[in-house]
Amino acid sequence: MSTFEDVHHGLHAETGALPGEHPGRHPNPIVKVLDLAWLEFEKPDLMRTAAFAAGFGFTPVLHTADELHLRGTHAGSPCVIVRRASRSAFLGPAFRAETLDDVRRFAEAIGVGVEPLPDTLGGVSATTRDPSGARVRIVGGVTDHPALPAQAIWTEHNTGDRVARINRGQRAPREPALIERLGHVVLQSDRYLETLNWYLAHLGLIVSDFLYYPGQRERGPVMSFLRCDRGDTPSDHHTLAVMLGPANRYVHSAYQVRDLDVLAAGGEYLREQGYRRSWGIGRHIQGSQIFDYWRDPDGLLVEHFTDGDRFDSSVDTGWAPMSASGLAQWGPPATADFLGTPPSRRSLGELRSIVSALRSADNEFDVARLRGFLKVANS
Repeated sequence: MSTFEDVHHGLHAETGALPGEHPGRHPNPIVKVLDLAWLEFEKPDLMRTAAFAAGFGFTPVLHTADELHLRGTHAGSPCVIVRRASRSAFLGPAFRAETLDDVRRFAEAIGVGVEPLPDTLGGVSATTRDPSGARVRIVGGVTDHPALPAQAIWTEHNTGDRVARINRGQRAPREPALIERLGHVVLQSDRYLETLNWYLAHLGLIVSDFLYYPGQRERGPVMSFLRCDRGDTPSDHHTLAVMLGPANRYVHSAYQVRDLDVLAAGGEYLREQGYRRSWGIGRHIQGSQIFDYWRDPDGLLVEHFTDGDRFDSSVDTGWAPMSASGLAQWGPPATADFLGTPPSRRSLGELRSIVSALRSADNEFDVARLRGFLKVANS
């Protein structure tokens, strides 16, 4: 008689830091950013990018032969800025400062100038690079577009003894899931700890959760979910996530939609348009959001999400082991495409990065970390 093994055992209850472990925040950061402003990409075919963006649920603000600005329905700046180039690439994030003085303070601390942004964006920015090479902007005074009409609520839920819908069927329309706002971006770094500490010290981000390789907790974390420190005002469980890996690269970005029905119906719309789901639908553990991951036409990973956690600054950092099975509370198993393990141009590039990282002493990815990395991918 076989016995059932719960692969999620112990993964739903994060523990706190042990004595001497990373505190997850900096005592005196240069500034404390309010949120992500936008992400910047380069793409070779803006028409193809715009077509996917419409199906994914973005609203264009600007579309020229050389530039595409995409927004959500919430008031604010564009979520995504795409410029035409010979190849697809992620350039970096822009974070919103609370005041123009914060932009100037950040610029002075890192030794750069404050420069005006184009009229299409408004405001000013101070630009630098994080230790992994991603271009990071701190922006202030940018133009906020007014809110657009929210996606209609087509659903009333009968739950348990609460009956809200009588004599009516439930028929969510199969249409694009309108993006409400940019939620977070995930980056991989071969200088993970250095990069993590940079964001804590320079932008005032704080760690919501650390993940470590099973059996390697004494070596420290290998992934961190960072949120903005707004004091008593709750912010997303993570605005930025950073993970250790053999190369410095974009992993995915996530965009909020209204609810589960909108997310699921929007996914069916994307599938009918011929786009490729990477993984979903499920609910994550760290962050708790319901997720659905898709590949854009250039192979970049993007996420629809809804119902994510919000934490204020009083919540301490959690610690948990990393595993593929621990990525979700429920949903299908993490796919090989999401984990990057099937033979492909991406996986071959990652393999070359592993070899290069192991040959170099100028990074944090060594043989023991490789073993942990492979154990997670195969878990």
